[in-house]
Amino acid sequence: MEVALVPNEEEALFSAVDALLEQVSQAPLPDPVERKRLREAAGLSQAQIAKALDARREAVGNWESGKTEPRPPKRAAYARLLEGLAARYPAPAAAAPTADLAAAVPEAFTGPAPEPEPVPEPAAVPPTRPAARSTSRPAPSSQRPGAHKAVTKKTTATTAAVDPRFENGPLAVIDADADGQVSAYCVGGLVLDVPAKSVPALVDWTLTEARLGQARLHRNGRDADPILVLTASALERYGLPAALSEEEQRHGRLAAGHKVVKQIGKAGLQLTQRGFGPWARVFREPEGARRRCVQLCILPWNALDTREWGKKDDPQLLLTMHPADLARYLGLYAARVMTPRGSTATTGLELMVALRPPTRAEKDPATGEFKRAFNDDALTARYDVVECEVPDEHPALKGKFARHHLRTPAEMLMEEPYDWCRPLTDEECMNPFLVAVDINMSFAAAANGLAVGLNGPTHLKNNPTFDASLPGSWLVDLSHIDLSRVRVNGRTVDGDRLPSPFTPKGDRPEGPAWYATPTVTYAVELGFDVAPIQAYVRTQTGRYLDSWYKRLRDAYVETMADMGVTTDLQGQEFLDAMARRKQTDPTMALLETAIKATAKGGIGKLRQRSRGQVPYYEEYPALSRETWRPDIRAAVLAAQRTGLHRKLMKTAAAADLYPVSIGTDAIVYPSPGPSPLDILPLTDEGKPVPGTFRLGVSPGMVKHQGTQTVLWAESQFEERGGVFNIANLIKTDPTAGEGE
Repeated sequence: MEVALVPNEEEALFSAVDALLEQVSQAPLPDPVERKRLREAAGLSQAQIAKALDARREAVGNWESGKTEPRPPKRAAYARLLEGLAARYPAPAAAAPTADLAAAVPEAFTGPAPEPEPVPEPAAVPPTRPAARSTSRPAPSSQRPGAHKAVTKKTTATTAAVDPRFENGPLAVIDADADGQVSAYCVGGLVLDVPAKSVPALVDWTLTEARLGQARLHRNGRDADPILVLTASALERYGLPAALSEEEQRHGRLAAGHKVVKQIGKAGLQLTQRGFGPWARVFREPEGARRRCVQLCILPWNALDTREWGKKDDPQLLLTMHPADLARYLGLYAARVMTPRGSTATTGLELMVALRPPTRAEKDPATGEFKRAFNDDALTARYDVVECEVPDEHPALKGKFARHHLRTPAEMLMEEPYDWCRPLTDEECMNPFLVAVDINMSFAAAANGLAVGLNGPTHLKNNPTFDASLPGSWLVDLSHIDLSRVRVNGRTVDGDRLPSPFTPKGDRPEGPAWYATPTVTYAVELGFDVAPIQAYVRTQTGRYLDSWYKRLRDAYVETMADMGVTTDLQGQEFLDAMARRKQTDPTMALLETAIKATAKGGIGKLRQRSRGQVPYYEEYPALSRETWRPDIRAAVLAAQRTGLHRKLMKTAAAADLYPVSIGTDAIVYPSPGPSPLDILPLTDEGKPVPGTFRLGVSPGMVKHQGTQTVLWAESQFEERGGVFNIANLIKTDPTAGEGE
């Protein structure tokens, strides 16, 4: 006969069982390399495993790299998964001999590596994805590039699974030694001999033998053209000038009469309309659907702007880097973001198109032939512009205003990030420090999940009802909204010490003005009535920037993890890791800067202004792009600013803490101590208050930008004769850019 258990006895037995399960969960897991092998053998992604275990994708990546270990209860579930995968996908028998062979090759060996004896694999075992190529720098000068090539070719053939068309990577750095021997430094430490004696021969060698390029990022996209980065010695070897003349710099390209340009024409090759400039495209007519194009990145001609790709305090860094180090840097950028296409801003915009291609091949059921079709989730055409959304020099404004007229908010959509500062109160001056925190990749984070318009504008007249689901621009009067005393989470907030969420300068609106949909949505969220006068909206909507954000987010998080800043770090541990990250790996520090510049510049390119190429009010080249969409840029900036204000309100409600300055995405708070830990509010359990600023490496979280004293700020105000924005002057790293 069974005996009924009282609740206390049940709980005691359950606790004992949980203790046993806890012991089982602490059993040793397979080593990190084996964890990754098992996942890839099963054809699973990190995201799939993360979803099944209710974990973050970054956490699964850290488990596979050995940076962190899973904690209960996820550890037991992860162990169960790995055990099941190991039963289905046992380790290949060939793994051990290969490892022994690698250990048997001396480090100083420069000849061909010995071939391992073939070991047959069991038929039931699927092929596994080999480990990534080594990114070690090749041995210096004493060995010939060809000799290094021999050992690299043999060893990497069995350690990297790549598209055979692009087995040598997306790009190569072309360098010449004192004897005139030209070498191509590729990713993974690979060095190739370059037999070409001229630029046309170099292009043909790249197209036929080099096996450079990058596979498409989307099945409807196109493969990236190979890139050759030419150093100063390579320019000299191929008869190119070390620098462009003043006139050539003004036109952005080498003179049409230069001998190299003539050689290109005589060889049957072509240049794009931009000519032979810092980023030159040289191509032959396509063979069917296959492009035959090579892009040249002329390093001494400032193809890689130091402000984006290098260090401001070392403008010669990229010119003096060893070619192998430069290949590693740009190769990592290509692998994590995409093959560079010019400036980081241009690459950021091209990444949007690569991830959301406008067209696809579609089979006609009537004829059986393929034809071009447009994708619903992409920007596929140029549409009529809206006057309030375009910059002052746009042709649509010709004859509308006087030449030097400054358009008002009622005439122009002024969605920009914050540039705001206020005087400190007497109470705030009692704090000794001003601490600045900076939002990681704030523009990219604001783009995540944002619905934007994909088609042309529809004009809504005669006081339309506001619809938050329609992206666009709304003419509405928000001057009646008073945030001086508002309640957030049941607490009163002093809105007079916060900037207005509706203007970049933080001033209260003075009348009707144009706003993007996120700004008006936030006014409704705060509990106020809105009555639009008119609007221009887009009825076809989509989260166009989601895949772009995820690509950049993953690139940024992975790069920071390579410098020791992982997503599981918190508090002082995170601050310490951030402080020493640039000394951990200088190349990764450059990559961090480039990724952030790509995110910021890509959004800016959506409303690229005229660079003086044409007279005022005339068409300029950027306007011909389908991706010239100032309304999307305005929506992202509006989402960034209102999202920031939302956190300011919740921080003020939680800790009675108010900023004194905001510059783009840097927020300055008066503080009793020099660390962000002295100001950011925590719950009783020691966790960040929901909705407030949170320290961390992921986009949208904050890091420490710098600390100054209150006395320093007061002296700055006195020297400059008033209050000005001090947010971007408070930097631990003075070479850092303004915002992200």
